[in-house]
Amino acid sequence: MTYLALLSVQKGRGAGFAATIGVATGLAGAGLASGFGLSEIIAASPTLYQALRWGGVAYFFYLAWEAWHTDTKADSTDIGTGQRYFVRGLLANLLSPKAFVFFAIVLPPFMNPAAAPERQTLILSAIYISIASAIHVIIISLASTLRPMIANKGLMAATGKGFAFALAGVGFWVAWTTS
Repeated sequence: MTYLALLSVQKGRGAGFAATIGVATGLAGAGLASGFGLSEIIAASPTLYQALRWGGVAYFFYLAWEAWHTDTKADSTDIGTGQRYFVRGLLANLLSPKAFVFFAIVLPPFMNPAAAPERQTLILSAIYISIASAIHVIIISLASTLRPMIANKGLMAATGKGFAFALAGVGFWVAWTTS
């Protein structure tokens, strides 16, 4: 959510929405993986879990490095093609063991053992993704309203550097909370 808010401030609503679609797609992948048992395999395999964990941490550090070196002048209108931000949102979730473990831990108590687990997983995942996406849209909409104020005051470069620190902070947070 922090990433989406900061991206929306720095690059605008379009970039935030594209990333949100990527995040939702990544969550859908984690939900499907849970339905087919992959989440349990990830949770039970220390090697696979650690590979995802450190892959996610490295990815956030890469995003931080890129944000630090990106031109963020107030007159910059580079919002990308949308595909770039979609892929970033997607990778942020696919490289996060938390997304997979979330589905493995949270979904089972809501499932009826007498019914087909695949259908239930799809329905529960869709509900979760819908709620998360609605929250993300609200965050993006609110955060992007700050963009004109920051641009008018010439704070875009500082915002870019702050974005880099925040992304590195998310990387440290992922490393800490997934250990």
